Amino acid sequence: MKRVFDIAVSVLVLIITLPVTITAFLLVKLTSPGPAIFKQTRMTVKNRQFEIYKFRTMYVEAENDTGPVIASENDPRVTKIGKILRDLRIDELPQFINVLKGDMSIVGPRPERPFFVEQFSRDIPEYSHRYLVKAGITGYAQLLGKYDTSPEDKLRYDLLYIKDYN
Repeated sequence: MKRVFDIAVSVLVLIITLPVTITAFLLVKLTSPGPAIFKQTRMTVKNRQFEIYKFRTMYVEAENDTGPVIASENDPRVTKIGKILRDLRIDELPQFINVLKGDMSIVGPRPERPFFVEQFSRDIPEYSHRYLVKAGITGYAQLLGKYDTSPEDKLRYDLLYIKDYN
């Protein structure tokens, strides 16, 4: 049932938001060099890696000097259009394609990059439990937390979902 729900909602959202998606694509393309769609390796159920799709909200090669860095609320690497897309959550719309492909679900723990999964798994023993279910576009951590919510608190929210998601 969850998969049928994911497919139905994803198709509906992609159709309804098509004008917004086209506008966002063009705005990103016209206001900063580089691709409009950003792809990045993330992890989902059973530690499987996949390429997540998002509208690019940061400058190209934003982490060249720093290496992997978790985004912050007022991140200087974010473009002007990127800030608007993030504030309105429009940057997340391409993830509905990930849901259709089966990489993600609508609801579940947010997928993280392998670099941070390794780090958090070392520091937080229960962190690996997030990968008992498919990653999601939204979840308790996104609804109840903020950009600066600690990984430990995000994990608590994710574990609440995992415990009761059936």
